[in-house]
Amino acid sequence: MKNLRKYFLILAVAAVIFSCATETKTEQSIVLKDAFAEQFYIGTALNAKQLMGQDPEAMRVVKEQFNAIVAENCMKSERLQAEEGKFTFSLADKFVAFGEENNMFITGHTLVWHSQAPKWFFTDEEGNDVSREVMIERMKNHIYTVVGRYKGRVKGWDVVNEAVLDDGSYRNSKFYQIIGEDFIKLAFQFAHEADPEAELYYNDYSMHKAGKRQGVVAMVKKLQEEGVRIDGIGMQTHTGMDYPKLEDFESSLKAYIGLGVKVMITELDLSVLPMPDNNVGAEVSASFEYQQKLNPYTEGLPDEVNTKYEERYLDFFRLFHKYQNDITRVTLWGVYDGQSWKNDWPVRGRTDYPLLFDREYQAKPVVARIIDEVKK
Repeated sequence: MKNLRKYFLILAVAAVIFSCATETKTEQSIVLKDAFAEQFYIGTALNAKQLMGQDPEAMRVVKEQFNAIVAENCMKSERLQAEEGKFTFSLADKFVAFGEENNMFITGHTLVWHSQAPKWFFTDEEGNDVSREVMIERMKNHIYTVVGRYKGRVKGWDVVNEAVLDDGSYRNSKFYQIIGEDFIKLAFQFAHEADPEAELYYNDYSMHKAGKRQGVVAMVKKLQEEGVRIDGIGMQTHTGMDYPKLEDFESSLKAYIGLGVKVMITELDLSVLPMPDNNVGAEVSASFEYQQKLNPYTEGLPDEVNTKYEERYLDFFRLFHKYQNDITRVTLWGVYDGQSWKNDWPVRGRTDYPLLFDREYQAKPVVARIIDEVKK
């Protein structure tokens, strides 16, 4: 009898252990892409190191957590066509193949952008600006070649990137100087001709600002009135602990939804570091001298800061959840903290914590809290 009681006690303990293990496994199996499966795609940007197989742990996280990917740099024009007519697609091919192999929504980034464009694009052999006709032909050839190569495979394209300034006026880029504002319309027309089934987006930063909001809304309305195909707006969401104001972001979100196009949260990250100038938005050319006071968290985040950081992330995801019927994708700008561009922009050599996975490739506690919010 004593042995029988001992036997049943062992069975009871084993059952409890098994139950706890099963519960833990179930909790761990809930990942971002599954949590938001009924709402929107959850995506991330992939860099060259990852695509070349030099960061396998990052790719493990991507496969496990995300169901959408965007090209961080490998599809920008200076990478694809550094010399006129000589295209290099090796990394872009790997990017698209990875997305297909893992059944992910693939976004190409970006076809027309004033930055990271090769200098030859705008000049003749003497270094002078080319004519409007030549510029249009070069843009058309680039878009036809790139979009055509991935026709039916890349599901959406950031056709034009960052063409509107914070005050709502057009950026005085070389595209604008040589072609005029029609470069935007033409870029969308060429992309649609190259792949009539692909979704076509306009993407920009500081989209919460009233001036930029008005400028983008006016631009999109004009394209729509002219019968130009534009399917969505990407709101780059490079945020900080105190910017932008959530109500400003929501006002813009509602304004873009009101245009009848899809809205995507793109390039999401949350910097905890002080900005030397809050007016730079996400202008990649901005650069400031390193100062120790601008890099206060080299040994990790104090509990007080981390608490505010988590609440800030939760505030944004609560907003995304609120507009789940209108937002089609939320994309993080990178996989984990160690590879984020925010460590070197706009001040090089800092230690930032802007993403949802830490430098050890582990999900931060805020990830579980974000998933819990979805269940409410």
